[in-house]
Amino acid sequence: MPSSSPSLDTERERLGLHADCASCFGLCCVALAFTRSADFPIDKDAGEPCRNLRPDHRCGVHPELRERGFVGCTVYDCFGAGQKISQVTFAGQDWREHPEVRSSMFALLPVLRHVHELLWYLTEAVALTVGQDGDSSPDPALTADLRAALARVERLSLGTPQDLLAQDLDTLRGGVNPLLLRASERARARSPHQPRGRRADHRGADLVGKRLARADLRGASLRGALLVGADLHGADLRGADLVGADLRGADLRGADLTDTLFLTQAQVDAARGDTTTRLPDGLEHPGHWTAAAADAAPARGPRSPRPRGDHPRRAARPPR
Repeated sequence: MPSSSPSLDTERERLGLHADCASCFGLCCVALAFTRSADFPIDKDAGEPCRNLRPDHRCGVHPELRERGFVGCTVYDCFGAGQKISQVTFAGQDWREHPEVRSSMFALLPVLRHVHELLWYLTEAVALTVGQDGDSSPDPALTADLRAALARVERLSLGTPQDLLAQDLDTLRGGVNPLLLRASERARARSPHQPRGRRADHRGADLVGKRLARADLRGASLRGALLVGADLHGADLRGADLVGADLRGADLRGADLTDTLFLTQAQVDAARGDTTTRLPDGLEHPGHWTAAAADAAPARGPRSPRPRGDHPRRAARPPR
């Protein structure tokens, strides 16, 4: 169950699902609100430019964000929504030069980000359901339904600001989630990492600070689970479904996340790990991870605080 393949990468590139800050007018630095917390050192209202935003829409302290306490910025991913709003939806109109578009542009960012996140998951789901040759499908009906949903959501992403802002995101997610779940269940059932007996089901579970070191979570459902500060040191997560799981501060040192489903780079960036953490193809070890040995004892610091609703990554829950 590769999480990254040439066809998947090509499709995501076609859809513009990788953030390109150079083509964006710094929207996430203005549109989103954040509160002084472990993730941010200051308060900022929605629509207020961050104090670090330069006139050229670049971050003035980007290389030092984590050191300066802007951890939330380092784990935020718009899935390419920022550059689409800037260059496609508003055809290159800079909000500084065209103040009449400010309110619509800023309101649109969290909406289109969710739409693009669904596109990200749908592209992976399609890749999971097709055969290894990329053509034949073990479940052609499911693949057809996923491709139809992908086309619908793509058309929506190219709509007018009015159409997008009028979209009911709960309804949109409600139509997509059953397909993602079917793709997940089929992929986990066919996984070479399938454990004996029943797979663990922690969908939406509150596992904040939970001690799960070296736990066998192969093929488990952790969809939307709160794993903030959880101890997953040395855990076996091969083939687990991690769509929407909150991994902020989770200890992934020595953990095996090979072939996990729907895991994103932002989730990885938010966690703690080391060079022994095994990730799916296409995901990278963050620069702040350590080079500790695999058998090093996990750190036992204070538990991380429970997530706040004002965090950019928690502004609206991802699909479960």
